[in-house]
Amino acid sequence: MKLAIWAVLWGGVTVSARAQEAQQKSGDAAPTTSETAVPNENPSRTTESHSKSGNGTVDTERFEVRGPDGSYMPVSDTETETVRVDATTTRTVVRTYRWDGNGERKLAQVSEAESKSTAGGDSQTVGTTSTSDVNGNFQVVSRSVADTKKISPDEQQTKSTVYVADGNGGFTASAQTEESQKTNADHTIEVKKTTRVPDGNGGWQVGEQKETTTKQDGKNRTTEERTSLTDSEGKLSEATRTVEQDTETPEGERVHKVAKYSTDGVGGPGDGRLHMDRQVTTVQKKTADGEATEEQVVEPNLANPSDGPQPTRKTKYTVLYGPSGAQQTTTTQARDANGNLSVVSVETKKSEQAAPSQGAAGASEKPQ
Repeated sequence: MKLAIWAVLWGGVTVSARAQEAQQKSGDAAPTTSETAVPNENPSRTTESHSKSGNGTVDTERFEVRGPDGSYMPVSDTETETVRVDATTTRTVVRTYRWDGNGERKLAQVSEAESKSTAGGDSQTVGTTSTSDVNGNFQVVSRSVADTKKISPDEQQTKSTVYVADGNGGFTASAQTEESQKTNADHTIEVKKTTRVPDGNGGWQVGEQKETTTKQDGKNRTTEERTSLTDSEGKLSEATRTVEQDTETPEGERVHKVAKYSTDGVGGPGDGRLHMDRQVTTVQKKTADGEATEEQVVEPNLANPSDGPQPTRKTKYTVLYGPSGAQQTTTTQARDANGNLSVVSVETKKSEQAAPSQGAAGASEKPQ
């Protein structure tokens, strides 16, 4: 039940995040298509596009799989439309379409969010999510309201409530969150987010609490996130921890490392202490005609925990720029039953994107 509630809660956050991402893009972008081929699995591909008109933007994504005749068949379409209504109001609509067995596209879900801001830095976002029934009729299944208050120039607080349809034509509050964000004098950013869910007796209980601290030192940045969950006695205890580091070498290589820890046992019951679940290290560098990114995943050996963590997956992204555009090749290796890393998938993406200018080279991200 809690997972379902949190899924609805994060749905509203996703709409807001998509709106911010769409606003950051400018102009039209040529469609990009990525294909994925995994041994013993049906190939698939995803096509994305971005367009801008007046005060609005539209981002589309189509997911397809290969059919029996070898051609690709659409499975779903997602359209995100963002409109700047005026200086203080932004409206975002996300439409999700599904393709049925007859090859017809049908609207399955619509999420809408409208954000209003004030000159003082306060804002409110109101969102709804509607889904279609078997007859094609739409009903609102959830509503959300988020209010952000500017406490001081360096601190703000956001309170959110999610309501779900109760089946009787009304809505019931299903989750509440409180999030505070503060920037200290040393530029350290502290974020604390508490999620509460109904306790079954008409009240509320804390279901999850996250505390995040971000430290910036020149080009280097470290972010630590601690997540605590409520146990059967109603007490909060740390369940997971994530440490994320971004550094840059003198040679210009960008290194991104994420280590995740949890109290779950490796190959057996947990002992209440944090153990590493996974560590992902990504190294990105420029080449003469493009970019190269290597990613390595290290995980515990579930069969023999005493062996310690070991590489389980390696992925190499290569981007080459040419006169006709860019081509990205992604090769993924995974550890097999014999402990060897072998190729399990190769993905190729082509676009008309030109090579980035020298000034923007340092700002590029890992290929998507």
